[in-house]
Amino acid sequence: MFYTYVLKSYKDNKLYIGFSDNLKQRIEDHNNGKVSSTKDRRPLKLIYYEACLSKLKALKREKYFKTGFGRQYLKNRI
Repeated sequence: MFYTYVLKSYKDNKLYIGFSDNLKQRIEDHNNGKVSSTKDRRPLKLIYYEACLSKLKALKREKYFKTGFGRQYLKNRI
């Protein structure tokens, strides 16, 4: 199982979108400063995720969420 997820930074209130095959560990990595793109934006909270059966589908979903239409979708969902 693969996951596309959205984290919200308590520091700057911005969103981070990513994917992983181990969601729990990946969130821990983000909050422990092991991910360079979010280490200065901690603490982070998981606010949305989707499970996908394939890595390709999770990557496509992540890419979609990073578009204007995808961000609008997330805004309406959250």
